[in-house]
Amino acid sequence: MLVGQNRKVFLVEDDESLAFVIQDNLEQQGFLVSSYADGESALRAFFNSEFDLCILDVMLPKMDGFALAREIRKDNQQIPIIFLTARAMKEDKIEGFTLGADDYITKPFSIEELELRIEVLMKRVYGEVHEDKQVYSIGTFTFDYRNLTLIRDGEKQSLTQKEGKLLRLLAISQNEVLTREKALEVVWGEADYFSGRSMDVYISKLRKYLKDDPQVAIENIHGVGFKLITK
Repeated sequence: MLVGQNRKVFLVEDDESLAFVIQDNLEQQGFLVSSYADGESALRAFFNSEFDLCILDVMLPKMDGFALAREIRKDNQQIPIIFLTARAMKEDKIEGFTLGADDYITKPFSIEELELRIEVLMKRVYGEVHEDKQVYSIGTFTFDYRNLTLIRDGEKQSLTQKEGKLLRLLAISQNEVLTREKALEVVWGEADYFSGRSMDVYISKLRKYLKDDPQVAIENIHGVGFKLITK
């Protein structure tokens, strides 16, 4: 069964290359994607069809993503909305969430990050459990997310749900930075002081599990997040 299960995605992105990559990858996951390059034509199309998910760039010609979201929310209060933006200012995020956004992704981002956020969002909104990659190679380790086990040389380490979710995020973004904010939102559902301290404890546990492979390390990126290094 494909991840998208024929769910209809309303994609509005004026960067032609990025729009193509997003549409191509989501269609491979079973989504039905309708793509538009400006806010005005997108708004007309929205009212002439039905969709299950909106992915909106903020900086759009003719009508920006925030204005587009306002019009969408007048018609539909339930449809999930994800904003894509190159603007990382706190005020922009606040405006986006005030308009009823469900998620906010700052460019540049990996397609794997977008797919994971969509998976979490669709599960929360529609109660769907999507099939996705379940087994990851981490150096000489094999990480089986479905069964929450970390395997090396025939020896298995069982993981808790939170350990598994956190390691999966790191595995998806190997040799790239995983931000603290993203990890807290996906695994803990909130980004506060106590959740942050809890995450640090889980990072220490994962380092202990992976210590037998000297080519694998979880690095702290000060003030930003973590990076799973695999050589």
